[in-house]
Amino acid sequence: MPATHTLTAATGRALDARRALLARLDAEHTDACRLFHGTVEGRPGLTVDRYGSLLLVQSFHDPLTPAELAALEAFYADALPGLELIYNDRSQTNSRIANPLPPDRQARAETRRECTEMGVKYWIQARHAGQDPWLFLDLRAARRRVMAEAPGKSVLNVFAYTCGVGIAAARAGARHVVNVDFAESSLAVGRDNARLNDLPVRLRFVKSDAFAAMRQLSGIGQPKVVRGKHLPPFPELEQHRFDLVFLDPPRYARSAFGVVDLINDYPALFKPALLCTAEGGTLICCNNVAQVDRDAWADQLSRSARKAGRPIREMEWITPEEDFPSPDGKPPLKTLLMRV
Repeated sequence: MPATHTLTAATGRALDARRALLARLDAEHTDACRLFHGTVEGRPGLTVDRYGSLLLVQSFHDPLTPAELAALEAFYADALPGLELIYNDRSQTNSRIANPLPPDRQARAETRRECTEMGVKYWIQARHAGQDPWLFLDLRAARRRVMAEAPGKSVLNVFAYTCGVGIAAARAGARHVVNVDFAESSLAVGRDNARLNDLPVRLRFVKSDAFAAMRQLSGIGQPKVVRGKHLPPFPELEQHRFDLVFLDPPRYARSAFGVVDLINDYPALFKPALLCTAEGGTLICCNNVAQVDRDAWADQLSRSARKAGRPIREMEWITPEEDFPSPDGKPPLKTLLMRV
């Protein structure tokens, strides 16, 4: 069977498997979902995501051939008419987009569009100064849970990126929301997302290294000089504990304030996040590294909490929804809700 037929057959099976999910999502005002999760649906490294009117196709292992891309365009034009397909080849080093687009298509790729999730509006753009989409779809289950938890609560969203969790919490009725991220460009999209929605509260956006922010909010404190070396400037924050803390760090990052390492040292992040959480509050942590065993990770967090004198009273896994199938029940994204 030609490769194009194999690919369209796989995307067809994936779409059929999602019919019931798509109907449910439509009923709750959601038009953003993964339509093809190639890792487990027949083409490793290929993803097809819908964001409103945008159909974002991305390849992370091998680029699509011109014939395969044409076959996908024809398939989705027939199956889901009215959507515009943009293809990003991210199979090169560091997942940077490698394929140039014709000027008119490039302009369309750089055009902002709205998508909606559970009635919350978000901006999306197929191509922008960064690499990743402005809304991570595998976190929908976590945003759903945050919306259920948030009414009347104070919420801290750390590594907020474009602030999707914070926007969702505010829309659901949180009384106070603080978003922390080191990238002003991401927070700028978050501010635009806030303006896009009719939110009952004003959100706070803090441009800061996560360690510096959490150490201050938790009461640990962040010195300005360490071992005789002046640290980069950071916003000064008063100690404050939150009813709900959401922590979604990248796999690895290094700054003058500390090292983010989800494989070897998650507790370095977990402890200050835990101490930012009020007694009787809820801490939700994410780990997106596939090689990390979820039970070993949960045990590590439990031990770290006991050592900090803030034992975990209850744990609950939040798993990605059906558009991110996981035959072995071990999705790469692990999200753990903890009552502390």
